[in-house]
Amino acid sequence: MRATVLRTQVSVAARRPGRLILTGLAILVAAFVVFGTVLVQEITERTVRDNLSGTPAATDLVIGDPEQPSPTAAQLPRVRALTGVAEAVGRSEIGVLLGEGYLNLQADPGSGPLATVRVIRGSYPTRPGEIAITPRTAERLGLAVGTATSGTGGELTAPTQLTVTGVVETDADGGSDAYAPDNVVTAWAHLTTVERIDVRVTPGTSPESVREAVTALVGATQPVRSGAEVRQTEANAAAEQVGRLFVLVGVFVAIAVIAAALVVTSTFRIVFAQRMRQLALLRAVGAGRGTLVGALTAEGALTGLVAGVVGVAGALALGYALPAVLRASGRAVSSPGLPLTASVAVVAGAVMITVLAVLAPALSAARVSPLEALRTASTTAGRRGVGVPRLVCGLLLAAGAVLAAVATIRQLPTPEQESYDPTMPLLLLVGSGALAFFALVALGPLLVRPVLAVLGWPLRQLGPHGRLAVGGVGGTPRRAAAVSVVVALGVTLISGVVIGGASMRVLADREMALSAPTDFEVTTSDGTLPAAVVTGAEVAQALDRVVPYRRVADVTVLRGTDRLGDVESGYPTNDLDVAALPTTGDLDVAQGSLADRGPGRIVLNSWVARDTGLRAGDTATLARATGRVDVRVAAVLPGDGPLHAGILVDPADLDRLGVPAAYTGLLADAADAGEDGRTAGVRALRQAIGGSEGVGLAVLADERDRNDALLSTLVWIAVGLVGLTVLIAVVGVGSTTALSVVERVRESGLLRAIGLSRTGLRTMLTAESGLYGVIGATIGLLLGVPYAWLAVQTLGIDAPLTVPVLPLVGLFVALVASTALAGVLPARRASRVSPVVALGLDG
Repeated sequence: MRATVLRTQVSVAARRPGRLILTGLAILVAAFVVFGTVLVQEITERTVRDNLSGTPAATDLVIGDPEQPSPTAAQLPRVRALTGVAEAVGRSEIGVLLGEGYLNLQADPGSGPLATVRVIRGSYPTRPGEIAITPRTAERLGLAVGTATSGTGGELTAPTQLTVTGVVETDADGGSDAYAPDNVVTAWAHLTTVERIDVRVTPGTSPESVREAVTALVGATQPVRSGAEVRQTEANAAAEQVGRLFVLVGVFVAIAVIAAALVVTSTFRIVFAQRMRQLALLRAVGAGRGTLVGALTAEGALTGLVAGVVGVAGALALGYALPAVLRASGRAVSSPGLPLTASVAVVAGAVMITVLAVLAPALSAARVSPLEALRTASTTAGRRGVGVPRLVCGLLLAAGAVLAAVATIRQLPTPEQESYDPTMPLLLLVGSGALAFFALVALGPLLVRPVLAVLGWPLRQLGPHGRLAVGGVGGTPRRAAAVSVVVALGVTLISGVVIGGASMRVLADREMALSAPTDFEVTTSDGTLPAAVVTGAEVAQALDRVVPYRRVADVTVLRGTDRLGDVESGYPTNDLDVAALPTTGDLDVAQGSLADRGPGRIVLNSWVARDTGLRAGDTATLARATGRVDVRVAAVLPGDGPLHAGILVDPADLDRLGVPAAYTGLLADAADAGEDGRTAGVRALRQAIGGSEGVGLAVLADERDRNDALLSTLVWIAVGLVGLTVLIAVVGVGSTTALSVVERVRESGLLRAIGLSRTGLRTMLTAESGLYGVIGATIGLLLGVPYAWLAVQTLGIDAPLTVPVLPLVGLFVALVASTALAGVLPARRASRVSPVVALGLDG
């Protein structure tokens, strides 16, 4: 009997492959995502290994290691003189301070197999004091071929002349890069060592024999590695970073797989409900419950096998096609291998997850009474409530989630706390989120109807179509809960990422308002900025908001005759006019108000406030060797002060402290936006600086752009990863709607027979699908906002809770629209069935 029932159920499933694929569609998508992730990781790692090594392919041997003492410059000519050595290059990299800014000077031959740059204008340096620069460096620093300047770097103690002889092209142009041959760099900077020596062996000579000769020359203290070994090490280091990233990706993929399992559980409940009469007939002819469970589980295994194979095949086809397309467009992207072990593991995992997902519906379906065979319909109504054990379990899970969240809140850092380890609070937060999700799974059927009563009210007001849609969802709360919970999981994750990203954006803006409040900063090494520099900047048309300031580092804080704080030398203090800066609105205060700052009223950063014990409203005395002034604390900042100031004072107070009137620096913005405006601003400031010694220019906007790009990239990556769960949810809504259409053929026919038009039926079923999104998105937002706040606070980064209303509203609308669209095709199919035919069908 067991074998007969098994053959019957499996044959029924095999005869309807469309239904089989539809039932396992979520697992198919999950298998595609999982195996696709494996292929993407392999493609990324292979691309990194093939293209991102910093060692030229012609390098046969490398002398030196970052973990060992550096080779000496004196060893370089002796290595070149060895038999079998065709070329040897000493690699060095030093920072050079110019009057105009900063250069990263690197040693490179400039031509030949070991070169990493190519001359595009002028000539490559040949003598000490000559350099070649990149195009962006020439634009930023206002340098051209033939320009002479001076700089300090390496072992130099005084500025020495540098002349630009050429412009070179390189893979990465950071805007501050310069190149010269190794002997030019070492002679100009008086270097006695190089970071490493790259060796190219003469063709036809054994690299091993040259390696032995080199080892004998440099001694045992200098490791000699093959070029292939070094390139592999560099590629492995880059690939390791990729591997760490994909560990995080794996977490989100695992969440998507869990979501797929929940969707599959819901679809199997629908499928088994459609065959209740058949299952009851099997019970009536002698099939036991265990036999039915085994047969239905085997059907689930077959579904998982087919879905897994199709998903893996689809991912493999795309994984090979995409790199080929990218290579055809000129991008260096490597193809993946054929990870057979991973493909088998993904298919086996799909089978296992489907079997686990089908167990609960199978056990429920196997309890069907043989008397159900006497029913005229082949389906049975779904249960609307939950059993007592499930209710108790759900309440316990919810209580555990609340307790874990309370424990997390109790471990959050306080403003006065100097050291904080987020590990335990983060673990508690993750545990709370997991418990909340499983509580939602358990109690979902009880939550659907009250939530639907509120959210479905506007739809019910639109007429009979809306009332029918609300009734259709509310009539099967277990099904609605199963699908809506998956949608809620995706929305919770995405809303958490959006809220966390917005909060981090506000924090980053505050940090930039402190460290990079404008596009440019001009500073001086000798403490006094020439008045001509300030005047030239103020009249330059390419600049906007020129704000000069004075800065000192020896201000002490007194109360009476007692010194406050533990710093003997004093606190860094400046008189920067914060109100004149465009980023003033991004600044935040922990106490008081920035608007109260003025003569006799100061602003402290958080560290100085803690060190001195001062709060907003307190009075103290600022002192230097040349004067004193009584002040009141107007505000305390939550972190550092502008330009790393500990104390922000009014210019009149600095005058009373005896600080000279000459400025020590200035801030300025470019008058025009974009790279052209920034370049024009740099040129204007360089013209104002002229030949002033010790005056440097920093482009703060570059740092701001890098931070913005990094944060945006991280947020979009996170949104893309959690979007996998939303994709599974939308697939679940589509498959659930499609299967429920089959289940409700007679209901659809009856509605058509009493006058409901095809358009009306399509509208009703599409609205039902959209309601799954409405319920899930609402629950997801209700969970996402508090958990996002907790996550931000748990990280200890002091970012404010920022709820971006428009993006969240857009997310809500997009989810509802996506779930509604998922029901369009099933709705069209249902509307095409003739009322006469539908009423004649047995279910």
